[in-house]
Amino acid sequence: MVSAIQSALSGLQAFGTRIQSNANNVANANTDGFKKSRVILASTDPQGVKATVEKVNSPGTSVYQETSEGMELVELSNVDLGAELPEMIINSHAYEANLKTLQTADEMTGELLKITS
Repeated sequence: MVSAIQSALSGLQAFGTRIQSNANNVANANTDGFKKSRVILASTDPQGVKATVEKVNSPGTSVYQETSEGMELVELSNVDLGAELPEMIINSHAYEANLKTLQTADEMTGELLKITS
């Protein structure tokens, strides 16, 4: 049961990081020149998940905007809200699944302690 708790905690941290990244991307979607971040998940030994955050340096859409110096070409953010919002939903469900695993392991440990005492 300890391994279930460790893997669930690892999953909570990893998907928490993904949700934070999604939230940051959505919050900065209208910031000119903002580069979104992406979280890569990798398995770790003995059981668990490691989250690595990296910037996506692809250019955003360039548009002409009126500035104090006249019309200038401005690069918008490279965040696609059509991709971020569904990904955030998926990440929140994965977070909830890991939380439920942790709760179940805790209940199982409690029942085991009741039986042995």
